[in-house]
Amino acid sequence: MTPRRALIVVDVQQEYFSGPLEIAYPPRAESLTNIVSAIETAVNAGIPVIAVQHSMPVGAPVFAPGTDGYALHQDIESALPAGVTRVQKQYGSVFAGTDVAEQLRARDVDTITIVGFMTNNCDLATAVEAEGLGFAAEILSDASGAIDLSNAAGTASAKVVHTTLMTLLHSNFAAVATTTAWSDAVRAETPLDKSNLVESAMTGRDAVRV
Repeated sequence: MTPRRALIVVDVQQEYFSGPLEIAYPPRAESLTNIVSAIETAVNAGIPVIAVQHSMPVGAPVFAPGTDGYALHQDIESALPAGVTRVQKQYGSVFAGTDVAEQLRARDVDTITIVGFMTNNCDLATAVEAEGLGFAAEILSDASGAIDLSNAAGTASAKVVHTTLMTLLHSNFAAVATTTAWSDAVRAETPLDKSNLVESAMTGRDAVRV
């Protein structure tokens, strides 16, 4: 069955290219190139594109409207089609506190493709909430990215965070693929392959014991 896709471009804002939230893995320049490529693929295929920006109150240290950090990266602005749907959000998920779900249903979309930042926050939250709203989810592993994390619970590099979350998402919440594989699926009008929790658990058990 042909997926009825929409591309959700999540928070590709300047905050992620400098400062404390600078994307560390995959390299942000590579992710940016792949996000632009995904937008071009979607536009050429007639797939709806929704551009999302995270917004914090005026005076906040990050994502404050009107600041340089709030703006979308200039490469994204150049790639977005004229009249693209733009959404502001205040929570991790693009669905929380917005009308994105209603917009998708109005366009008869059943599958969202997630690109953008961050893997460990807004991408994850969006993929998880999509399940409860009845949308299938896809996420492009080389068109997203994570940051290094450390707090009272532990420390993890951006690479560990990103690769672990891609594995977790592919086990249940989203089909994970590269931008090239997704573009091929778009042209073929086919869904991406996805694992499931039981299969991933059985394979994981054997892999970890090796």
